Amino acid sequence: MAGRLCFQWCKGQPQAFSEKTGKPDLRGAYGLHGQEMIGWITHLQHTRNKNVWFVGILDEKTDDFNRRFYAAQIEGAKTGLELPGIVDQVISMVEMKPEEGPSYRAFVCHTLNPWSYPAKDRSGRLDMIEEPHLGRLMEKIRQPARPVAERLSFERPEKVTEAAPATGAPATTQMTTGA
Repeated sequence: MAGRLCFQWCKGQPQAFSEKTGKPDLRGAYGLHGQEMIGWITHLQHTRNKNVWFVGILDEKTDDFNRRFYAAQIEGAKTGLELPGIVDQVISMVEMKPEEGPSYRAFVCHTLNPWSYPAKDRSGRLDMIEEPHLGRLMEKIRQPARPVAERLSFERPEKVTEAAPATGAPATTQMTTGA
């Protein structure tokens, strides 16, 4: 919603019109839109003593090599690409479908996950999959960090294979900036 409102505002600004003809030029509007959205998100990032949650929808896309990936559905390509770099947490709430048993919802919290969902945990306190309960998730993020030796390790894989993405489509992605 914020992206659409911002773009409507940008279309009325002088940068959105051609200097030569005076006619609307959407290239200028999109450039201004990217700058304004990133400025707004960066401003929210520095909000102290508050947790800011962005909730959105993921689009399933296919790259040039016919691999599936997910991207945030937001007006303007620049905003969707830069948003995960600004926020502290990127959490995808998805439907997990195990081979046996009923499907269930879960938060995917790690960047390197076998389903290729957008995720990021700058706190270092979350597991790859967490229970979909925001209160418990926030409690876990606020806990003291585990020792570095416990959190970080390097083990060379025996055989590198590409993980198959999950069959369930993600419901939402939540991005937060911590205080």
